[in-house]
Amino acid sequence: MYPETFEGFQVDSTETWTTFHKREITPKPLEDYDVEIQIQACGVCGSDVHTISGGWGDQHFPLAVGHEIIGKALRVGPKVTLVKPGQRVGLGAQLYSCLECKQCKNDNETYCVHQMDTYGAVWPDTGIVTQGGYCSHVRAHQHWVFPIPDALETARAAPMLCAGLTAFSPLVRNGCGPGKKVGIVGMGGIGHFGIMFAKALGAETWVISRTHAKEADAKELGADGFIATADKDWNVPHKFSFDLIINTANSSEGFDLERYLSLLDVHGRWISVGLPEGAGQEVKTNTFMSNGCLIGASHLGSRKEMIQMLQLAADKGLKSWIEEIPISEKGLTEAVTRLKKNDVKYRFTMVGYDKVFTQV
Repeated sequence: MYPETFEGFQVDSTETWTTFHKREITPKPLEDYDVEIQIQACGVCGSDVHTISGGWGDQHFPLAVGHEIIGKALRVGPKVTLVKPGQRVGLGAQLYSCLECKQCKNDNETYCVHQMDTYGAVWPDTGIVTQGGYCSHVRAHQHWVFPIPDALETARAAPMLCAGLTAFSPLVRNGCGPGKKVGIVGMGGIGHFGIMFAKALGAETWVISRTHAKEADAKELGADGFIATADKDWNVPHKFSFDLIINTANSSEGFDLERYLSLLDVHGRWISVGLPEGAGQEVKTNTFMSNGCLIGASHLGSRKEMIQMLQLAADKGLKSWIEEIPISEKGLTEAVTRLKKNDVKYRFTMVGYDKVFTQV
């Protein structure tokens, strides 16, 4: 007997963004290529806080957020070939793309103009709003449902589904590997993955942070070097030395972009993946003319990259730094409140779904 409705913890408005209500939720119908996942754990992403607190504008409330999902494939549509019932699987920040356009056919499906987010998107045929991983179940197109290697623990694998991929994709797309020097700006949820993956891919890996407070953690995660921007003339000894810098910073306050860009070698690349609220930095041509560096950004990653990343983590024994919190109204309030204050090292994972949701 499969559930016709799901359960989930929803927020009702940006004014009450720390208050969660457990409710019955009606999902979209299970279609030919859909997989229904019974959720076992979900990471807590900065995107969740930006969304429910109003930092990213209007949303479709009431809303259950969460898009770093691990669970069991409960049932699948009749045309599903990539997933079998009972398999442990993951779902990240995206649950649909058309798979027909040029982008989708070139492993750029995260840039599909028809892509849909795991939560807060509206199914055009039904008007149903997608609800995320703070729920008992979720339904997604099979292309966006990924097998989880046996070597990865559920709670530690969950944050890789968004934060991990957000760091991994720009690394592999921009040449991270042996013989390259890579910088990771910001040492939070995404940044700590950037360090691990850059090092696992064979690059000389440096962390660029505001202070020395996280230097010991950076070294433990595998960093070869550390730069603190609070130090006087911090950029001078390192000018023209980096091939690639991934900017994961979640704040642009006091951010001297020109000094960061001075670290790059000629035609080196600066790729931003953090999404701070507010206007961000002003960019002028002369800011990056001295070394001809290239400025870009990256959005999530492809199915191919997700599977590659998970296997790399399994093969290298990479482990997310997480704190587990049992899912409940109180637990979710604690998680989003502490994340807003950056009181986490370096990712929360909500667990204990079997204690609060009916199991099949």
